[in-house]
Amino acid sequence: MTFLEIRLIDIIDILIVAFLLYKLYKLMKGTVALNIFIGIFSFIIFWLIIKSLNMRLSASILDSVVNVGVIAIIILFQQEIRRLLLLVGNKYNWVQRFSFDRLFENKDSGITSIYIKPMVQTCEELSKSKTGALIVVTRKSELHELTATGESINAVISKRLLTSIFVKNSPLHDGAVIISQNKIQAAGCILPISTNLTIPKNYGLRHRAALGISETTDALAIAVSEETGGISAFQDAKAFFKLNSEQLEKMLEEAMK
Repeated sequence: MTFLEIRLIDIIDILIVAFLLYKLYKLMKGTVALNIFIGIFSFIIFWLIIKSLNMRLSASILDSVVNVGVIAIIILFQQEIRRLLLLVGNKYNWVQRFSFDRLFENKDSGITSIYIKPMVQTCEELSKSKTGALIVVTRKSELHELTATGESINAVISKRLLTSIFVKNSPLHDGAVIISQNKIQAAGCILPISTNLTIPKNYGLRHRAALGISETTDALAIAVSEETGGISAFQDAKAFFKLNSEQLEKMLEEAMK
């Protein structure tokens, strides 16, 4: 194909493929899957070279491998494919966006500004006492499937209630609190753990769970370290460490707009 034969649709096609590859790279960055992807890509390059050199025996062997390649990729990347589908489904939230109930719904999934201050004050107090905590604030997606993994509370947000949940002797302190529609919906919830290897080694499962929920949903997760008392926030698969009260409050206000 010469330059003159390139159509506008060809340029669009190339841009779409480049965008999808970039998104795939971002999804796998920092995980073991990225190394597998590089290995597969190297294999494809080697296979194309063999084909171009017309090495029949090697090409026939590699052809048989390529023929079952799609099944092999699905097996190798089953977790990443699931994460991608969850990310697309939760980010764009098609079911809720086109639901009949939405026509009569005028409540936000997350929280209004009057409840941000009690949350920030709770995190500040837990930070001073070095009490571990994990709080998830929903945005467009209400995370019903994750709420069901914990104990239903359905109570108005208050500093005293949030603090009591994360007291070390509390049976619910190890799980996550999910806040939605201006209420503490549930506590002791189980979140997906991120496999991203870029998160610092000194952060444990609480922070990895916060990152995991931010990778697969549009929620904002807040983690308080019980070792250092540091406050961290996770949103859109990005981590923000060592936040002070003002920074956390501003981040919550921006997320709830």
